[in-house]
Amino acid sequence: MRILLTGSAGFIGFHVAKRFLDEGHEVFGVDNLNDYYDVTLKKARLQGLKKYPHFFFKKVELSEKDAVKNIFSDGNFDCVLHLAAQAGVRYSIDHPEKYVDANIVAFLNILEACRHAKTPHLVYASSSSVYGANTKQPFSETDAVDHPVSLYGATKRANELMAHTYSHLYQLHTTGLRFFTVYGPWGRPDMAYYKFIKAILNGEPIDVYNDGNMKRDFTFVDDVVDAIAKLICCVPKKNEAKNDSPSESEAPFQVYNIGNNKPVALMDFIAALEVATGKKAEIRFKPLQDGDVLETFADIEKIKRRVQWKPKINIDEGLQKVVEWYRSYRENF
Repeated sequence: MRILLTGSAGFIGFHVAKRFLDEGHEVFGVDNLNDYYDVTLKKARLQGLKKYPHFFFKKVELSEKDAVKNIFSDGNFDCVLHLAAQAGVRYSIDHPEKYVDANIVAFLNILEACRHAKTPHLVYASSSSVYGANTKQPFSETDAVDHPVSLYGATKRANELMAHTYSHLYQLHTTGLRFFTVYGPWGRPDMAYYKFIKAILNGEPIDVYNDGNMKRDFTFVDDVVDAIAKLICCVPKKNEAKNDSPSESEAPFQVYNIGNNKPVALMDFIAALEVATGKKAEIRFKPLQDGDVLETFADIEKIKRRVQWKPKINIDEGLQKVVEWYRSYRENF
């Protein structure tokens, strides 16, 4: 396959690119290499990908319409995998304009380019943040998602609605991926688990919000990549469904939860980190932050039925892998 991958220098993008390159596919990566977090880490990821002869990279600002057009002028793609976005729930509170540019304007440009190029399949990153203030557990794709509690979550829900419009109007085949707290080697430094590992190994305190009374459906990145690899080949069909679910319709449009289906209490997560690092964590308890939700829990029955996917890596095994990578990265970069 000939795959366009946006966000190829990002955490999930890097792992996805490596998977498809290992399988012999051509990957055309684009990224704007912004400074939301340490660009050194992004460049280190790219350094690993550039060793592959079938990896091609361009630095591109996707909010610029002509720049996106130029990407597609190089030739058609069998699949567009759009993972580029401005991430971060808390960052969106103080920097809303960045989310409109990176998550709304850029996505519109990708949709338009895919429409004109007649791209066979657009797969894009959504987020568990779309569930917002929902309290029913586990979160299901059939649930209403009308009460976001962060602008980040609102932009991701907007992406789903925009994708559905293009699926309905132009028969663009689209698949949305609602990721649930993805973690793993080469992860983002702004994520809690990365901050915790760094602080614990340095003998520094960690900030734990809401007195630790939170749960997250932590999903290891290798499991996420497996799900993406399966769903890329599962192209939505027109008239596949005739119901009012927010995740599917008569248009060639689907949305899937990608989670571990096993929420972990934050204090249990920290205990597992203490085992993985071999060090005791010094904890500073703080109140709940704006935009945070108390618990995420993915219902994954839909993706299990559709492509026979289920996660394999438990939290103890996953954190051991992350800590091993972090120690190696710290020594070599």
